[in-house]
Amino acid sequence: MLDRSIGEFSRFIVIALGTTIFGFSSGHWWLALCVGLAVYLFWLLWQQNSFDRWLSNGRRGPAPTAFGVWGDISDDFYRLQRRHRKEKQKLHAMLRRVQDSTSALREGIVALEDEGNLAWWNPAAGQMLRLQPDDAGQPLVNFIRDPRFVEHIHLRMRRHNHSAQEPITLPAPGDDSRILTLEVTRFGQDEALVIVRDVTRLHNLEQMRRDFVANVSHELRTPLTVIAGYLETLQASGMAPQKWERPLMQMSEQTVRMTSLVNDLLLLARLETSERDSGRDRVSVRELMERVAGEARSLSGGRHDIAVACEQDNIITGDAGELHSAFANLAFNAVKYSPDGGPIELRWKTDTDGGHFAVKDCGIGIDSLHIPRLTERFYRVDAGRSRESGGTGLGLAIVKHVLLRHSANLSVTSTPGRGSTFTLNFPPQKLTPGSSA
Repeated sequence: MLDRSIGEFSRFIVIALGTTIFGFSSGHWWLALCVGLAVYLFWLLWQQNSFDRWLSNGRRGPAPTAFGVWGDISDDFYRLQRRHRKEKQKLHAMLRRVQDSTSALREGIVALEDEGNLAWWNPAAGQMLRLQPDDAGQPLVNFIRDPRFVEHIHLRMRRHNHSAQEPITLPAPGDDSRILTLEVTRFGQDEALVIVRDVTRLHNLEQMRRDFVANVSHELRTPLTVIAGYLETLQASGMAPQKWERPLMQMSEQTVRMTSLVNDLLLLARLETSERDSGRDRVSVRELMERVAGEARSLSGGRHDIAVACEQDNIITGDAGELHSAFANLAFNAVKYSPDGGPIELRWKTDTDGGHFAVKDCGIGIDSLHIPRLTERFYRVDAGRSRESGGTGLGLAIVKHVLLRHSANLSVTSTPGRGSTFTLNFPPQKLTPGSSA
């Protein structure tokens, strides 16, 4: 910049000296000086005007040819234009590669802007959501009108809402035979990506599995009832030889266990296939805890010290039978996996996050490696010990589905050898104040 100023000043001095010398030779040096400087000023203004017109026209084409300081500025703009053009070409090439890559994906990708309006989508998303090229700029909820998705995307697009949410599953627009999962990920200010996956095959397989389990479990009920009835008759009548007493007792125990397994499978199938929302029963937490504690004491047979601590009675709105099943499963597990004489505590407390029912034992504990899989069907930390206790391996899976239907969740803390604490966490909207303690 300094070199340009010195160069332009040098030109000005040369012009001034030249016109002055010419003026002395003609006898009118001051007039020659004024004319020379006026011409020089006009020349500068003309170059400035040309450059200004070029800028006003959006810098189309190369910068105007000029000399002096405006020539240097034009050269700088030309170099910037070339650099900008190369960077633009690189960005276009990168954008084409990204678009080609996303076009090859089987998952649908939809880019949203301006609070949920369609900005761009790949062919897979267009095919699954039936989007047309002229749909750009319209809200996505115009094409996916399911109320669950409308609520889901509105929650995700809120300015300060960055909480993690599970993908939502719903039928494809205009084709109920296809099942899609949609996951909304927000970025930037008002922008988001929607990942669309076709899970029809997985959904159908899962439905077949549920139907199979439900049907088989239902069909097993009748023969198990018949077997149990005959075994009970043989044991009560004394008709069987003495050497058959032990086999009959073992057969009866296994029949009871099999019946319990079938009942749990039927309950789990019902929980999976019923509506996500729970019932409208008003369940007193204090009464439920006392009932579950009594049942746990009967199961324990006096081998454990079972205490109940209910800081404040509350009413949970939901399904009374399902809530009893969830509470009882945790209490019974504590009895089954705690050593004789060990204390077991059933506690209820409330805070700003809602209500929390915790069952604390001093049993064998669980390694942190196993905790994420505890709610899987038939998953056992210690298979041999679980079978000895008579468990079916479905208790925590039932608890998980009961909690899903009540907008609640399960948390587990455990230390091997020192016991475990299982906590059911209920949201505030599910609770109302009960009777005072």
